[in-house]
Amino acid sequence: MRYQGIIIAGFGGQGILSIGRILAQAGLDEGMNATWLPSYGPEIRGGTAYCHVILSDNPIGSPLLNSATSFIAMNKPSLEKYHDLVVEGGLVIVDGSLIDGPPDDFEAGGRQRRFFSLPATQTALDNGASTFANIILAGKLLEQTRILSVESFEVALGKVLSARYRHLIPKEMEMLKFGMEYKLL
Repeated sequence: MRYQGIIIAGFGGQGILSIGRILAQAGLDEGMNATWLPSYGPEIRGGTAYCHVILSDNPIGSPLLNSATSFIAMNKPSLEKYHDLVVEGGLVIVDGSLIDGPPDDFEAGGRQRRFFSLPATQTALDNGASTFANIILAGKLLEQTRILSVESFEVALGKVLSARYRHLIPKEMEMLKFGMEYKLL
């Protein structure tokens, strides 16, 4: 049975809600049940933004997560706020360009979780647009969880992105593969 309860959080304007929509669409395209629950502050760009995404072969009772199997943090305040919701053996992926490491209480209570830090924002900027950072982090999520195929992700990009951004899909896929293949030295 496939299941992922994913929290994605950061500042508005980092593509938090967009990457959640893309993951949910890819799950639907693969025949899974999927929910996407966005939330953002009144400022949107620069304010707090987060979303819950659930992908499951079974029916989903609620779109709200009380715990998560995976978490993508795109800023330090979000990491500090939500990391404790990740279950034992869960996955935490952070933008290492903006976050200097796990919080001090990351292993409190002896709970073991997998932690990955990728230089997402810096790599995205080096490749032409900071908006690729969310795709890089999603790449690591796909590589670690195997919840979705790369092909479904690409199809979902075409469905979710507005027509004026679809020309970026080849670059987005390049950034996804970078995230999937990124190894810590």
